[in-house]
Amino acid sequence: MLHRTVGGLRVSAVGLGAMPLSIEGRPDEGRAMATVHAALDAGVTLLDTADSYHLPGDEPGHNERLVARALATYGGDTADVLVTTKGGRGRPADGSWTVTGSPRHLKSAAEASLKRLGVEAIGLYQLHKPDPAVPFEESVGALRDLLDEGRIRYAGLSNTDVGQIRRAHALLGDRLVSVQNRYSPAVRDSEPELRLCAELGLAFLPWSPLGGISRSSLDGPSRRLPPEDTGRSTSPVHATGPSDGTGLGAFHAVARERGVSPQQVCLAWLLDRSPVVIPIPGASRPGTIRDSAGAADLELTPEEVARLEAAVGS
Repeated sequence: MLHRTVGGLRVSAVGLGAMPLSIEGRPDEGRAMATVHAALDAGVTLLDTADSYHLPGDEPGHNERLVARALATYGGDTADVLVTTKGGRGRPADGSWTVTGSPRHLKSAAEASLKRLGVEAIGLYQLHKPDPAVPFEESVGALRDLLDEGRIRYAGLSNTDVGQIRRAHALLGDRLVSVQNRYSPAVRDSEPELRLCAELGLAFLPWSPLGGISRSSLDGPSRRLPPEDTGRSTSPVHATGPSDGTGLGAFHAVARERGVSPQQVCLAWLLDRSPVVIPIPGASRPGTIRDSAGAADLELTPEEVARLEAAVGS
C-alpha cells in the first residue's frame, strides 16, 4: 500500500469513507463490520466517519460506534489507524442535513464523539461545514480550544473555500492538517482548494471521489445492480462511458485495457493529481473496498494520464 501523510502521521494513500455503512440503504451489521475489516486487511489505515452519519432522526453517532466496534473486534494491529470524524452537521427526521457551527455545539459534539469512539483524543477532528450563521473564526476557535485541551490531536476542515482555509490556517498553524471537499472527475470545483493544500502542505481528502464514474451515497441507490464480488464492473459494455452521459468514457476504456474497474482507474488518477491527495471512497461491501485499495498500486502511464486529463477537460 502506497502511503501519504496527514500532519505528522503516515496513512494509506486510499482511505475508507464509512458513511454508506450507516445511512439509507446501509448493509446489515455483519457485512458492515466485514467491510471495515476488509479495508484494514487491504492496508487501509484512514477511516473517515462523522457524528451525522446515521438514518434521519435516529441514532446519532451510529457510524462512529460502528467504526469503533469494527476496530475493537479486528484481529490485527490497529495502532497505526487514523480515525477522522467530523462535527457540525445533523440529520433530523425529515432527512435534511443541518449545519450548526457554534463553539458550544462543536465542543459538545466532540466530547460525544470521543465517548463513542472510545479514545482519549480524536486523531483528526474536522469542521463538517461552515455555518453561515456563525462567524467562521468562532467555529475554528472551538477547534483551537479542543486542540489546546488535548481532546483532539489534529484539526481539519470540510466543505470550505480558499479564503476559509487561509483564515483557519492563520488561526491554527500546523495543527490544521486537512481539507475534505467534494472532488472527482465530474466535480472539480475544488481545484483551487487542492492547489492551496499542496502549497500549505495540507492533506486533501476528496469525498465522493468517484463522481462521474459511480454514484455517491448521497445520490441514492445505484442505477444498476452490482456484481457479487466488488460491486463494480469491468465489462466491455461499460467501456464507452458511464450511463449518466458525463463523457468520461476514457476511464472505462483504460479500465478495460488494464483489466481493472473504472473506479480503480479513477482513484489512481486522483492519486496522480497531487501527492497531498488521499481519496476516501465509500464502500458497503468487502469486495468494493478491496478493489478501491488496489488503486494505490495501479501506476498509470503518462499516456493514460493524458487520456484521462483530456476526458475531464484539464
